Amino acid sequence: MPRGSRVRTAPTWPRLSSAERDVLLELLVHGARPRSELADRLQLSRPTLSRVTKALVTQGLLVEGATELRSITGRPSEMLHVHGPSHRFLGVKLTADRLFAAVTDLSATVVESTEQPLLDHDPDVVIAAIAEVSTRFPGLTGLGVTLGGVVRAGRVVHAGFLEWTDVPLGERLAEATGVPTAVDNDVQALTAAEHWFGAGVGTTSMVVITIGAGVGTGLIVNGELVEGFRGVPPRFGHILVDPAGPHCGYGHRGCASSFLMTHVILRQLDGSPTYAEAVERVRSGDEQARTVFERSGYALGVLIGTAANFLDPQKILLTGEGLPLYELTAPKVHEGIADTYEDDPALIDLDVQPFDFGEWARSAAVLAIRKTITAGRPDGR
Repeated sequence: MPRGSRVRTAPTWPRLSSAERDVLLELLVHGARPRSELADRLQLSRPTLSRVTKALVTQGLLVEGATELRSITGRPSEMLHVHGPSHRFLGVKLTADRLFAAVTDLSATVVESTEQPLLDHDPDVVIAAIAEVSTRFPGLTGLGVTLGGVVRAGRVVHAGFLEWTDVPLGERLAEATGVPTAVDNDVQALTAAEHWFGAGVGTTSMVVITIGAGVGTGLIVNGELVEGFRGVPPRFGHILVDPAGPHCGYGHRGCASSFLMTHVILRQLDGSPTYAEAVERVRSGDEQARTVFERSGYALGVLIGTAANFLDPQKILLTGEGLPLYELTAPKVHEGIADTYEDDPALIDLDVQPFDFGEWARSAAVLAIRKTITAGRPDGR
């Protein structure tokens, strides 16, 4: 526990009606609004909206703010805001060698963060490490944990980077911490977080592509996160780019992942460089490194173009620790898009977002926020 801190008891999350959840979500995702606009957007009667917002204010989830003039001819309207400090959520992102953690308030604003090495992949050790981190941040309403792999109902079915199979992570963490816990695939959680609180706010269709140690994809369709029937997230990374290309970790030859995963890029270079060293080689004019990166950049373009053909999304968001690949080979990326996308590539809204592992930890906290708010909804979202 940080020196000088006091133990904070977690406030009880209230049992919300469907109308209360809808109002809270509307204000969370779209920002402060007056009651009249909320009633119109959610198709609620004014008396119902008044009753619902009064309950949410009493529960401490909403606060009334200053008035704003919302139209030229109208009167100033009192604005309703989400009361961010009312609840705190811990998000943890696990990689093969580090644990990244972020605490957010109810509005997904990061208020504290930390990171530490992950020296052992044994589930008992990892669970103990997460539990220890949670004790540094008392007063938590929820805990969210994300990792690369297949997760089903809080159980890690398979996580290659951690060498885990069938680990009931959510259940065990809830027991170890005493905090309601949600666990999900990291790219799925990032996609949902960007849709609610990031670059995808307001979109009804979006593709998220992450590149680095692995290649991840997430989809928003009709305003909802797409989740596979068997808990497997959407996977575009194994589309064929070049049948004579390298092999990916699954033995596929020439798929997009075989060109884009960091370790595959590095094993094609002399001298066993780190990724940072390989990037510097490209920048300094090393011909071998330039060739390898440009082939990978073209494969990234094929992946983007294929995703655009498949969904026709409002936005494609690109991020990940492998992002220097795009920065160094953007012309090749756009060549791959042009060779793949059926329509005018200028129609694709490609949003390249700076990478930060802290954002992945924040998305894990958003996972906890989402699960807390939507508990009781038939679709669980």
